[in-house]
Amino acid sequence: MRIDVMTIFPGMFEAVLGESMIQRAREAKILDLRIRDLRQHTHDRRRTVDDRPYGGGPGMVMKPEPLVEAVEAIRRDCAHAPRSASCRVALMSPQGERFTDRLARELATHEHLIILCGHYEGVDERVRRLVVDREVSIGDYVLTGGELPAMVVIDSLARHLPGVIGHAQATAEDSFANGWLEYPQYTRPPVYRQLEVPSVLRSGDHRGIALWRKLQSVARTLAARPDLRESDSQTTR
Repeated sequence: MRIDVMTIFPGMFEAVLGESMIQRAREAKILDLRIRDLRQHTHDRRRTVDDRPYGGGPGMVMKPEPLVEAVEAIRRDCAHAPRSASCRVALMSPQGERFTDRLARELATHEHLIILCGHYEGVDERVRRLVVDREVSIGDYVLTGGELPAMVVIDSLARHLPGVIGHAQATAEDSFANGWLEYPQYTRPPVYRQLEVPSVLRSGDHRGIALWRKLQSVARTLAARPDLRESDSQTTR
């Protein structure tokens, strides 16, 4: 999978996406990640990417020309036909659809994803009209820019690319993968500061372990995130 990230702060990314699982995916050529400087697509000496909003108001708005022309340049550079189903553009925005594991799995199916990192008071509406396929938000709060959300999206969807996670079943048992939070996990030692690993997990009874994990998953979800079950019931009506 290829991901192009368009940002005015390219230096933010390598410290996060140049380590751990993402770096291994890049080295294995499972993930082709390209961080691009939006200012390379400006046309003035000051490399301006923002301007005052029409109609007045606080803050600045990202100009349409750099973002639109950046997307067009990337599409010309890639092998896919413009606006094909295999090349999609996502704008990181607090106004977008909420990012979920289900959306991460969907985005991971695309051959090519372009991520636009908004900043300031937002982007010119014509960017949405001309090049954006969907807007994505990682939560109901506002950050200073789209860079951190973009890293979250990339880290999450990369786990669903074949070959990135060593055990094929690992992502299937994650929290949110099946609508429930994950069950409690334990490792050695069997007793730590008088807290003991549940005996069923040391019993070798695979059927008993599976039942225990299911019950723990249900109990944890109902206690901590009952909204997950409410939203799931609404989508199945």
